[in-house]
Amino acid sequence: METLTAAELLAALGHESRLSIFRLLVEAGPEGMVVSAIGEQLAMAAATLSFHLAHLTRVGLISGQRESRFIRYSTNYGTMDELIAFLTSNCCHGQACLPKTGACSSTELRRGKTENPPT
Repeated sequence: METLTAAELLAALGHESRLSIFRLLVEAGPEGMVVSAIGEQLAMAAATLSFHLAHLTRVGLISGQRESRFIRYSTNYGTMDELIAFLTSNCCHGQACLPKTGACSSTELRRGKTENPPT
């Protein structure tokens, strides 16, 4: 990942509302959430929510899929994984120094898709 790309992703997450939306969608998993459910969960006005969803989509952190009259948004886990890898690349010269990150050392663990998560 290029530094400029990482900076753009981090800038998008640097706004409280966009960070809340992104974290909610990460928690929702690959199935994501429809716009109305996101707005309800975060008590956010439709116009404001639409603006922030568009920004997160534009930078590639989330994507929307039309379902009849609704749009379902979900996290782009590949982009999230690349950003995490960029941020932690060569951290502490390869020494284990990030215990919370180490507990989620793979994409599958970060997504909560393993049967035996680390203890």
